[in-house]
Amino acid sequence: MALCARVFGAPAKLAKQQVITPRRTSAPRAVARHATVDKITGIVVQPAVQFSEVQSELATVDKTNQNIQSLARVDFHPACEAAINEQVNIEYNVSYLYHALWAYFDRDNVALPGLAAFFKAGSEEEREHAELLMEYQNRRGGRVVLGAISMPDLDLSASEKGDALYAMELALSLEKLNFQKLRQLHSVADEHGDASMADFVEGELLNEQVEAVKKVSEYVSQLRRVGQGLGVYQFDKQLAAEVAAGAAA
Repeated sequence: MALCARVFGAPAKLAKQQVITPRRTSAPRAVARHATVDKITGIVVQPAVQFSEVQSELATVDKTNQNIQSLARVDFHPACEAAINEQVNIEYNVSYLYHALWAYFDRDNVALPGLAAFFKAGSEEEREHAELLMEYQNRRGGRVVLGAISMPDLDLSASEKGDALYAMELALSLEKLNFQKLRQLHSVADEHGDASMADFVEGELLNEQVEAVKKVSEYVSQLRRVGQGLGVYQFDKQLAAEVAAGAAA
């Protein structure tokens, strides 16, 4: 028995008497209910969001009529909502005009397939931008309101510059106007402190619009150099190849 005690420790009765019971500390009820204690540091951590704040948001959600208002809407100013709808209308108007230019250059007595393909791709791209804006409007809890689209009034054959150059200069003016409108849309977002909307306009629309202005301005310069007739025909062939390469990429 003595040998067992030396090897394995004190008898069970003695070990039981050496157990130290931790002393209880009376913590404030508020801390025990709302805060947590970090096991490593022992520091009391208060929650970042008080439950009273959640209750106020819950009251707002509870009063929302789902048939009239969006449940997803939060900090979305009506001016931002209206500006997005205006930009959607601009994108659709530009798309409609580009579609008219595609139809003109696709005619048998004009027969410039490169320009036709360029303006058709441009029409589809502007429509995609409109849909992108509409999707963002829905994500923020806004309501998409579509406006009227103006009918294009074009007479390209009457231009002394030639139909190709006139159409490309018109496209350049539209791309520049669209850039200015996007800047105004961004300004509305900044004015009302909407960081999400500002980031969306910058990342999804503005950078691409800058590239579009640069590309079309180069086409205008090239068409001014080549003149009418054979030069336009050669330009059209090169443009057709660029559009096809872009579609394949």
